[in-house]
Amino acid sequence: MTHYIQSHLQTLEDESIYILREVVAQFQKPVLLFSGGKDSITLARLAQKAFYPAKIPFPFLHIDTGHNFPETIEFRDQLVKELGVELIVRYVQDSIDQKKVQEETGKYASRNALQTVTLLDAIEEFGFDACMGGARRDEEKSRAKERIFSVRDDFGQWDAKKQRPELFNILNGKIHFGENVRAFPISNWTEEDVWNYIAQEEIGLPSIYFAHKRKLVKRDGAFLAHSDYLNLVETDEIVESIVRFRTVGDMTCTAAFISEANTIPDIMYENKSSKSSERGARMDDKRSEAALEQRKKGGYF
Repeated sequence: MTHYIQSHLQTLEDESIYILREVVAQFQKPVLLFSGGKDSITLARLAQKAFYPAKIPFPFLHIDTGHNFPETIEFRDQLVKELGVELIVRYVQDSIDQKKVQEETGKYASRNALQTVTLLDAIEEFGFDACMGGARRDEEKSRAKERIFSVRDDFGQWDAKKQRPELFNILNGKIHFGENVRAFPISNWTEEDVWNYIAQEEIGLPSIYFAHKRKLVKRDGAFLAHSDYLNLVETDEIVESIVRFRTVGDMTCTAAFISEANTIPDIMYENKSSKSSERGARMDDKRSEAALEQRKKGGYF
């Protein structure tokens, strides 16, 4: 790794640690939203560094769709045990049982969008006033619009036109009763930065990020992990191949890449050569041109 990259990563790390400490300083009940993906795992390492030698002073919250990759859940449980942090899990299935949301049906059914109601209920249940997450501006255009501190109204909704300026990196965490803030400590990182940092810090990841043989469902040109959660149709083709996942989400909407990359340098080389974006493998983002922004307006992370 070159000196330039090391210096660049140090600058990013310093900024992220500053943001994490500002969240703890300005809010009463912060929480870290943890998905088990590489970005939230990186955020967990940064939180560990920000408050070392003390323990991380806030809990982790996972909204479990019930359709997660088992490798991710196993990794999540091991990591929180190592960090000694409190893990709060709330389940989409509970929201379905309470008839607050309705299970989708059909070929493209997914629980990804249903997470919003479960998340907003958890925020209200625990009184969280700041929810930190590993979203980055380079991921998707709606995420590029968000400030580091992104205010949600008392219904959990986001209005891109009512964001606060953050001149000179001054973060304004003042909110009214009922509002909360979504905070993005690695907002200015890129996918390449995250991979470089994971390599530098020797951070462990769920095995699905690396090439492995898997049973898949080929659908509309994409390869989805075969599972009981997918509603199969006649045109689906069951195949087996060596793949890896570039992003981690619900199994029903996260597609795999055909790949034999099983080291970080190989993954980074492959990503640079790819004609697909990181979120190009998220089938839920393809429902419409503004699919993620619409979900975010409703309270999605």
